Amino acid sequence: MASKKDPGIGAVLSLIVPGVGQFYAGRWGWGLFWLIVTPGFWFGTGGMLGWVCHILSAIQAHRQVVRT
Repeated sequence: MASKKDPGIGAVLSLIVPGVGQFYAGRWGWGLFWLIVTPGFWFGTGGMLGWVCHILSAIQAHRQVVRT
């Protein structure tokens, strides 16, 4: 019997480090995407839009864990 993953854990993991919640959900491509894009937005916009990537990553991780 496979253990059911908690969507809340996926969301919190991606809120802390974008992409880690996607790894938790088994979505490696999306995890790598967020690990690369988020720092780009933090540095590229001087910190103005990096938080948006954190929130979007957490929402997506939650939804991806629900779908698994």
